[in-house]
Formats: sequence, structure tokens, C-alpha cells
Amino acid sequence: MRKLAALPSIRLSELTAQIHDTINGVFGSRTFWVIADITSYTYKLQSNFHYFELVEKDKSSAKILAKIGGRAWGNASVNISNFEKATGQQFKNDINVLVQVAVQYNPAFGLQLNLLDIDTSFTLGRFEQQRKETLERLLRDNPSFIRFEDGQYRTRNSDLQLNRVVQRIAVISSDTSAGYHDFKHTLENNTFGYHFEIDDYFALVQGEGNAKQVLAKLIAVFDSGRSYDALVIIRGGGAQLDFLIFDNYELNRAIAKFPVPVITGIGHQKNETIADLMAHTSAKTPTKVAELLIAHNRAFEESLLSLQQQIVIRTFQMMNYRKEQLNRLNQVTINSSGSLLHEKHRDILNLSGMILTNPRIILSNKRKDLDNLLSNMKSFNRMYFINQERYISHFESVVRLMSPQNILNKGFAIVKVNGVIVGDAAQISAGTEMTVTLARVEINTKVLSKTSRNGKEFEL
Repeated sequence: MRKLAALPSIRLSELTAQIHDTINGVFGSRTFWVIADITSYTYKLQSNFHYFELVEKDKSSAKILAKIGGRAWGNASVNISNFEKATGQQFKNDINVLVQVAVQYNPAFGLQLNLLDIDTSFTLGRFEQQRKETLERLLRDNPSFIRFEDGQYRTRNSDLQLNRVVQRIAVISSDTSAGYHDFKHTLENNTFGYHFEIDDYFALVQGEGNAKQVLAKLIAVFDSGRSYDALVIIRGGGAQLDFLIFDNYELNRAIAKFPVPVITGIGHQKNETIADLMAHTSAKTPTKVAELLIAHNRAFEESLLSLQQQIVIRTFQMMNYRKEQLNRLNQVTINSSGSLLHEKHRDILNLSGMILTNPRIILSNKRKDLDNLLSNMKSFNRMYFINQERYISHFESVVRLMSPQNILNKGFAIVKVNGVIVGDAAQISAGTEMTVTLARVEINTKVLSKTSRNGKEFEL
């Protein structure tokens, strides 16, 4: 067997040393800002080291175009912590970031990138771009119930009429949220003593991945079949990216077409979420939502008090007018009676001078005539005053009978559609929302059908 000649060779360490010198000579102290996705992320708490891979994928096929290992420690770890605090986004797998890196080759550990800094505004900007794209998609795909008019978003939900009194409320929130407890405390301890019926639909209300859970609760409210006056979605404060759940497309599409007015109190102080734009009404905090509901009911109570005061004033005005008429008629009667008596007295005097024969008979007849006349006058006056008093009493009875509260006390009800009293059943059809006012209760209801058949179900 022929012996091969010895081939030239070097040790691996010599080769890696050359690679190190070459890479260090090209990249040296240079740094680069790189856009990539984070994968294979681990964190060593004891050493405060972050290990990960930076990956770039083809957008259409998801094929990996480039991948390289990376690490961060020291000041870079501090910068990662600052990034998480500023954005509310954890440094983890599958996030797209803009990072400052330096190229390093170590013969023992190979080629890797040292992370030096991470751009917070880049991540926030990407979320803002996603928000813009979601709004454009909502408008584009749902023109029948979402539109943009006069610089603001209008939805089927925002066009709903909020009931004059909001009492029965469905609440979607986290049961551990401080904002939820502030909301309930404000409602239950309102200074006007208003009573609210609250049904809780608890869900996790942070983290973009929990949007489906909130959507499921929205559907549960609809499927409950209960006649809610409003659906309230609340949570406490938090970092800006904690509110990404409320920018979800499917959730906001459902809010925009929901058949019950949706009121949001997300707890943010700066930017609006898409849910705020799609809902009927939005407030900054859960407490503000509670105050809004109390103020809404107070406005209705004040309108009733004002109407009651107007009825009382008008009634007194009409009674005083009738009393003045009676006084004038009484004075006319007295004056007429006096004139009549004087006239008859003159007639008697004239007749007395004419009596020459049978004075006793003539005087007796005249006296009887006078007595009859006086009796008739007394009867006329008495009957007149009795009739006038009956007229006033009748008028007072009519006023009492015509009082809306008296009519309701007799078992009648007032039916209103869109705030207008309806007396013709032909004006009411399936799906019509009505307010039924009884003696002590006002019921907000919705007509399912005029027959025993169920109406069409709501489709989200």
C-alpha cells in the first residue's frame, strides 16, 4: 500500500486565532443597529446574563434568511430593563426589536453579537403602526356599522340611545383589578342612594393574547338574554403596551356592532385605545365611568323633579284663576240682588199709593209676592254658589285624575319608543327597544316578536 505524503496542517487554535484577528480587524470597535426577531431566549438570574438568537425571516414564506447568537450583560441588561419598563413589553421570544450590537468572535465560543442597547421608540412605533392598520381594516371590512365622520369614528354601538335610567349593568373586568373595586365602591356609595344591579363577567384584561377571552365574555353577555342598560369594560392603569388587548381587531369589531351601549374605562391617561373609539362612551378610569353613570341617572331625576314642579305651579295658577272668577261672579250677584231689591221697593211704594180699597188683601198679596221673590233670590244665590263650588271641585278632580302618576297608579302603563309615547301597536315591531313606565318602576325592554316565535339572534 502506497504511503501518502504528509499534508501541511495547523492547529485549530491557530486557525481560530487567524479568524479572530480577521474579524476583529474588519469590525473592531464598530457597532451596528440591527432589526431582528428574538428567539431561543434564556436569562441567567445569578449572572444577570441574557442569551438569545437574532433571526431575520422572509415575510412571505417565513423562511429564515439569517440567524446569529447574541448575549447581553452589565449595562446592556440595565438597558433591557429600562426597555421593559418604558414599553410594558417583556424582552422575550418572538418580538421584533431594533438593537445596537457589536460583532465578537471568541475562539472558544464562536461568533456572536454583544447587545449594547435597545431602541424603545422603534417598538412603540411598530405597535402604533399596527394600531393604525387595525383601524383601517375595521373601516374597510365593516362599512355597514363602522364609519369615520367629521374627524371621529361612528359605530352602530355609538349610535345607540342610552336608556334614560341606567341601572342593570354587565361588567367585564379582572376580579383582582383595583379599578374594578373602585368602580363598584363609587356606585354602591353614591350620595343620591341610587341602586345598581351589577353582573360580573371576569376575564384577564391585559396581554394581547387574552383578547379572545374578553371577546368570549362579550358573547356571554349577549347570550345571557338579560336586558342590560349598559356593558362596562374596565381595568386599572398600567404600561402603555398593557392596553394592546384593547386594540385587537376581532374584539373591536364585536364592540362596534354590540346591541347594548358599551362604556369603557380602561385606566389610561394619555392615548385612546381602539376599544374607546368603537364603544358608545369612553372614560379615562373605572371611577370616572361610575361617576358618569351616577350623573346620567341624576340628570333624569332632575328632569322629573322639574316636571313635577311645573305641574304643581300650573295647577295652583289654574285654581287661583277659577277662584278669581268665582269672586267676580259673587260680586256681580250681590250687586244685581241689591238693584233688584231697590227696584221692587220702589214698585211697592208706588203700589201703596194706589191702594184705596181692600188694602189688607192687596198688601197681603204684595207681601206674598215679595216673600216669593226674596225666597227665589235666596234659592238662586244658594244654587249658584253650590254649582260654582261643584264646578271647582270637578275641575280639581279632573286635574288629579289627569295626573300621570294617578293614571299609572290605576295599573296603566306608558310605552315609549325612542322617548316618544306610542299608542298604536302597528308602530312597534320585532327588535323595537321600548321604555315601559309603571307606577313605581320603569322597565327598559326589547320586543322579540308579536307572536310566540323567537326573533333573529344577534350574530357577532
